Amino acid sequence: MLPLPFEFERPSTIADAVRSVEDSGDGMFYSGGTELLLAMKMRVIHTDRLIDIKGIPGLDRIALNDANDIEIGARCTHKKISSDPVVREHVPALSSLCADVANIRVRSVGTIGGNLCFGEPHADPPTLLAALNARLVLIGRDGTRVVHADDFIRSELETIREPDELLTLVVFPCPNGPVTYRRFKHGERPSVNVAMAWSMDAGKGTIKDARVRVGALGSRPQPLKVVEDALRGLRVREVRPAIEAVLTTALDGLEVNEDRHGGADYKRHLAGVLLLRNAEEAIAAGGGT
Repeated sequence: MLPLPFEFERPSTIADAVRSVEDSGDGMFYSGGTELLLAMKMRVIHTDRLIDIKGIPGLDRIALNDANDIEIGARCTHKKISSDPVVREHVPALSSLCADVANIRVRSVGTIGGNLCFGEPHADPPTLLAALNARLVLIGRDGTRVVHADDFIRSELETIREPDELLTLVVFPCPNGPVTYRRFKHGERPSVNVAMAWSMDAGKGTIKDARVRVGALGSRPQPLKVVEDALRGLRVREVRPAIEAVLTTALDGLEVNEDRHGGADYKRHLAGVLLLRNAEEAIAAGGGT
């Protein structure tokens, strides 16, 4: 099936792209199109105008800024992120994740920004970016605003981005401790995924802060606050028994949608297995002290 007719525009600046969406009424930004074009061909989504942002400079840049934050342009493809030296050096878990997203076609043309904006629950990047405490920069007719990755996805296929807002940048602090990501998948999408990021107190040799997110169970990534609280202030060798002590309570608090990927009990079990595997990997990276 072919999509319904639409106009196609290629602006050269962010301001022109935002203006074009606003003028069209129901225009949509387009870059990789791996999700959007498929939905349009199935006629699940229709727009009168596609605004191609591939010609806008600066949206595919990756850098470590002066504040020691890693900046990833929203138009960066998964393939570009997976092979970037800054990402490989500072966040190898993100490099590995992007190297294994979906299939080679999606990795080659699909973008990190498009993945986030589509709001697909069974996706890889949102969970890890939430664990990394990422911030997302949006530019629209009312100016620039910054939102946390935790708050960006509102529900299934719905985000807080306004139609005229263009996601331009993903920013997160350079990790000060191990970052891990594990998933279980059917086909090309994760059924359950778990991400963990620690910030270490070098002087004390303890975990200063921990962020744990579980994705693909509900409509958006979910924090495991019980686990985070249990890990704070511990030495690395104390991590696994601390997680095991609170694991049942933590898993029981998760929102779980039963679907073709499995039932609630099965998914919670998988989340627990993946969480402990994340912990084992992080313990090894932390030296086990």
